[in-house]
Amino acid sequence: MLDTIRDNPVALMIVASEIGLWVLLAAGLTARYVLRLRTAGAILLWGIPLLDVALIVAAALDLRRGAEPGVVHGLAAIYLGTSVAFGPAIVRWADIRFAHRFAGGPAPVKPARGSRERAAAAWREWGRVVLAAVIASAALGLVVVTVTDSEQAAGLYGWIGRAWTITGLWLLFGPIWEEMAAAGKANQRA
Repeated sequence: MLDTIRDNPVALMIVASEIGLWVLLAAGLTARYVLRLRTAGAILLWGIPLLDVALIVAAALDLRRGAEPGVVHGLAAIYLGTSVAFGPAIVRWADIRFAHRFAGGPAPVKPARGSRERAAAAWREWGRVVLAAVIASAALGLVVVTVTDSEQAAGLYGWIGRAWTITGLWLLFGPIWEEMAAAGKANQRA
């Protein structure tokens, strides 16, 4: 595993993007709430999307230089879609917790199991999964059209199917599961 990361610039960039996300998030929120430097905190948080840009550029350059499309290129597109779709929600999630811990903000509220609120949250989350799949598919399509040749393209198309398979499974085990739980709880009360 470490050899793959060391020998492949795209794998290294995926790991660096994930680490960078959490470092920038912690630094930005620490600056905002602990150090009371709101502008510095905002600047650090705005660095998070730049990591996504660097990742897609690294993947495209790697393919342009003739690299065989592989798992890391597909993962880079999936990571990009997930980061863009879930990034704002992750920042909000962490922001609420930092505000509560360091600035006297209200405690985070978690919807109760089997509640309509939890089902609604699952639908919103699934909407982000759909957005992630759309972004990943578009990124892969853009790379196929602009960077790859026909042989390289075949290896990347499979990742579009994987993104949508995950989306379908998330639908079943996310919002549909929560809807059934909410309906069961409502029937128990009736």
